[in-house]
Amino acid sequence: MSIVIRYVGNVFLFLLALLLMVFFFIGQEIMDINAFLSSRWNSVFVVFLSIFLEALPFLLIGVLASAFIQVFVSEEMVQRCIPKNSIKALFFAIIAALVTPVCECAIIPVVRRLIQKGIPLHAGVVLLVAAPILNFIVFASTYYAFPNHPALFYGRVLLCVITALLVGLFTLVFFNGKVEHVIHNYGEISHSIEGSKTSFSERWREFIQHFSQDFFSVVKYFIIGALIASCLQVFFNRSLLTELGEQSIFGTAAMMGFSYLLSLCSEADAFVAATFVNSFRPEAMLGFLVFGPMLDLKNTFVLFACFKPRFVLMFIIVVTCIVFSLSLLAGVIIEMGGL
Repeated sequence: MSIVIRYVGNVFLFLLALLLMVFFFIGQEIMDINAFLSSRWNSVFVVFLSIFLEALPFLLIGVLASAFIQVFVSEEMVQRCIPKNSIKALFFAIIAALVTPVCECAIIPVVRRLIQKGIPLHAGVVLLVAAPILNFIVFASTYYAFPNHPALFYGRVLLCVITALLVGLFTLVFFNGKVEHVIHNYGEISHSIEGSKTSFSERWREFIQHFSQDFFSVVKYFIIGALIASCLQVFFNRSLLTELGEQSIFGTAAMMGFSYLLSLCSEADAFVAATFVNSFRPEAMLGFLVFGPMLDLKNTFVLFACFKPRFVLMFIIVVTCIVFSLSLLAGVIIEMGGL
């Protein structure tokens, strides 16, 4: 009975989001929206749908990839691709991030499923951190967003790689491959479907089942995170940021916090960051460019949906400290003529 209630609730939440999208596109033709919403809440409505529509295709790609991995990729296949050496596995994950064109929300279900299939936990964390920045789409968007500031382009890539490796090493040392301490219900959902024992039609039914299960379990948290992020975007006083623009430490912290609250998709955040380039120091810009794709408000909810709270809290603390420290260090190097 509880399962039925949960699925009905998931479907209702998703249908509500679809209804809001329809209302967004044709609602003005039906009624005067401003008569029901104040200008600020109307802005919240618009920002929420922009976040939702921008990220939904990538979220769908991530969930499709997750379901495909679960049904059509065996544990043996995954384990054959991953180097046995722990350090080599870290660098293998960095290379894999280059060809994984998904954003910070879509990568979460993919990494969870790969870990269930046998990829080392620390390598999965590296992919989780690095893919939203190192994939070729974000790589290109950053290059075109900062044609006159190559230090920000190279700095973003370099800081991403270093952060991913450090977070992976931290996970290797403190969790030591204990996947059951990281993923929800790991023992119940880590099984695979063997192609030799299952017909093609049965495997596709299983694929649809896993897709719907993953999608509804992730999207409800994504919607909640996107709604909160849209409220913060509208009601947050951005003039506070300009007062901190010339300060190294506080400016970097402010821009990292701003990137967390904005919850921009990593494919587009570089163009938003470019509007601040003349107001903030390089370290603050790098904090914005590196921290946001790794951790933002909407994907924090998705992380809690896929991983256990202890791991998520560790991930948040470690990523924040490393990105903040590396951004400040990069700012010093840039001022000295490096990068």
